[in-house]
Amino acid sequence: MTAPRTAAARRLVVKVGSALVTNNGEGLDLAAINDWARQIAELRQVGKQVILVSSGAIACGLQRLGWRKRPHAVHELQAAAAVGQMGLAQVYESAFARYDLHTAQILLTHDDLADRKRYLNARSALSTLLQLGVVPIINENDTVVTDEIKFGDNDTLAALVANLVEADCLIILTDQQGLFTADPRRDPTATLIPEARAGLAALETMAGGVGTQFGKGGMITKVIAAKRAARSGAHTVIASGRRADVLLRLARGEPLGTLLVSETQPLTARKQWLADHLQLNGRLLLDSGAIRALQKGKSLLPIGVLAVQGDFERGAAVACVSSAGEEIARGLVNYGSNDAKRIARHASQDIEDILGYIDEPEIIHRDNLMLA
Repeated sequence: MTAPRTAAARRLVVKVGSALVTNNGEGLDLAAINDWARQIAELRQVGKQVILVSSGAIACGLQRLGWRKRPHAVHELQAAAAVGQMGLAQVYESAFARYDLHTAQILLTHDDLADRKRYLNARSALSTLLQLGVVPIINENDTVVTDEIKFGDNDTLAALVANLVEADCLIILTDQQGLFTADPRRDPTATLIPEARAGLAALETMAGGVGTQFGKGGMITKVIAAKRAARSGAHTVIASGRRADVLLRLARGEPLGTLLVSETQPLTARKQWLADHLQLNGRLLLDSGAIRALQKGKSLLPIGVLAVQGDFERGAAVACVSSAGEEIARGLVNYGSNDAKRIARHASQDIEDILGYIDEPEIIHRDNLMLA
């Protein structure tokens, strides 16, 4: 089953982690970067489009600054990212230039994808770069990022990019052979999982663990990233970046590492964006009738809202939750939090009397709703 899924993929997002890019923190691994550039160049020649999501800016900066340990102070991490990003961009540009390929550096924060207009701008820019034959190289903008707007790890970023460009396959290259039934560094009986369904709950238990001192991820972030990528129909492969010709072999359909299969139909671009709002602006507490209505594909009316939590404006993304706090859906509200509180528990025909105006009869239209 692996071969047709990976061999048929025309648009790929490839993510390489800090441990690979920096050879476990020793400095940029020029040989590895040059080899990935060679493989991507060959993939381009057979008609495949590739976006590279690369970690390593902070780790590179630490090495350039002579810092042996990762600092905890945010301003020092941001300084390391700024220094390291320069080195990273220079190395990638030189590596791809050997194969007559141009690269483009794109630094993102969560705000860039949480805002609908900026999301569409990013999508358009990436599509144009791919059409021009340029290899986009994406990283989180660690120099300006804060806890409120960060993705948290480049596995998450890579999955969101896969959603953004509607990639066929997300390839996560790591320093492990793939996903095992347990941590192979601690459990000698652990065995490699060759294929599973993305989003399978048991995988998250198996993937428990932490990343290296140079990166923030770990296998658990890769499993969650695969679940996210699957929403837009992308399969995910987790494989060792140290295998010879790993990208070319995967593109030929060779079964390497772990394939996490998407079994869902791709969402529309608008609902992909909505599903990928990692940070929401508020919550609407729903009664059981409203929950049943949403699950039947209907809009959310104010009469089904028990309470409004948070401070948000019209058009904001909010979570719709049950009385137990379970997220039922998320959507874009037609009314800001102050007005939403006033019309909650009231019939739609009462909105104008309460507010003095009416924008829409529903708090969230079904076209702007995404079930959890």
